[in-house]
Amino acid sequence: MTSKLQIPIISKVNEMSGIKALVGKKMEKTVKFMGSDLKISKLLVSEVVELQNQAKALKEDDVDGKDGLEIIKLVIRNGAEGGKDLTEEDFNSFPVDELTRLSEEIMKHSGLGGKDQGK
Repeated sequence: MTSKLQIPIISKVNEMSGIKALVGKKMEKTVKFMGSDLKISKLLVSEVVELQNQAKALKEDDVDGKDGLEIIKLVIRNGAEGGKDLTEEDFNSFPVDELTRLSEEIMKHSGLGGKDQGK
């Protein structure tokens, strides 16, 4: 007697659960920038540490007081959708107050300032 028993194939299931499964996950929200919708992400701890190190280096080398704008650029490059692709010329084509507001939104969304931080 022969049986045509079929054994199901089981694929390996990702066994990570809990907090470990969330490592590296980006949390996004949409904000207005120059009248258009733009996605921003919460900064990761590694990005905040990198920003702090770069900000410290900028302040040490600052001879003309322009380090604030450089820090704004760093925040936007790390936290705004498409930010890493922006060139210096691109930044020069935006109003300073709009860049400042966007940077502040990213920082608040990341839990790094303001009374509405992390929202």
